[in-house]
Amino acid sequence: MYVKIIAAVLIVAFIGIQFVPVERSNPPVTGEIDAPPRVKEMLRRSCYDCHSNETVWPWYSYIAPASWLLADDVAEGRVELNFSEWNGYDEKRKLKKFKETREEVKEGEMPQWYYVIMHPEAKLSDADKQALFEWTATGGK
Repeated sequence: MYVKIIAAVLIVAFIGIQFVPVERSNPPVTGEIDAPPRVKEMLRRSCYDCHSNETVWPWYSYIAPASWLLADDVAEGRVELNFSEWNGYDEKRKLKKFKETREEVKEGEMPQWYYVIMHPEAKLSDADKQALFEWTATGGK
């Protein structure tokens, strides 16, 4: 009896949380990062879903509680680094972002492991990492 009641409460709660609004917008792109084609492709494949205004919102971004986590990750990622607003960064900030990007990729923090599980194409090969390290070391030149 209690199992049925608990199951019913959980089902109602799951349905209820689907109505909690989640921000899944893509603001206008105001600038684009200039990078060699290989680096640009890698950034689009591995970074843009969280670090641009061109997020592709997958099916699970519409199901709570995953929708809450995904929307939060994207919002935080855009605050930290947004390739769609790159032209608005001054040179000092751009150099800082290049350095942070190198460090986070080198330490295996980016792309995040749980993103790679759902998007295996985002995994960076050693050649991808090397191209990124070389490009960021030159300040994007």
